[in-house]
Amino acid sequence: MTEGRDDSGVLFAEPGARWRTVAYGPILCVIILVIELATGSSVHWFALVFCGSLIGMFVVLQVIAGQRHVSVELTESTLRDGTETLPLSSIDAVLPERDEDCWDDEDWEEARALGELSGVPRRRTGIGLRLADGSLVQAWAKDHRTLRTALTAAIGQAPEPADDPAPDTDDKHSENGVDR
Repeated sequence: MTEGRDDSGVLFAEPGARWRTVAYGPILCVIILVIELATGSSVHWFALVFCGSLIGMFVVLQVIAGQRHVSVELTESTLRDGTETLPLSSIDAVLPERDEDCWDDEDWEEARALGELSGVPRRRTGIGLRLADGSLVQAWAKDHRTLRTALTAAIGQAPEPADDPAPDTDDKHSENGVDR
């Protein structure tokens, strides 16, 4: 095992939701309590405790759902988007990003999104994948560029060709740009 890396071989991960968000509602109620105590107005003990705990319980459910349905994990052998796990051996190619200047949708943008959700989750961006059987699917992540790079490297695909024009091979200039 190398230092800074665990045995699971995780190449990319997004948790989907973080537990720290559970504390936001109760912290807000504590701030209101402090303000009520500092101003000398009547303190609403029951309401603040009730609201703080109720908000906390609802957010716990949201965090559990977020971690289950919108988390992403890429390992050396699988890609998991939400509840669906796809072996990397079944991925033929990572398709190029959507061309923002083009009016037409890419074929993969109409494809099924991985996971149990009906489409790509909010605040996530789809990544087109061509599977070994020829079908198209969409992987997704918040940090889609990092996932795209890691996924491309994991399946051993050559990086996408750049859209830049070919370098000038004019004989008037040497390799370092100085005229001959």
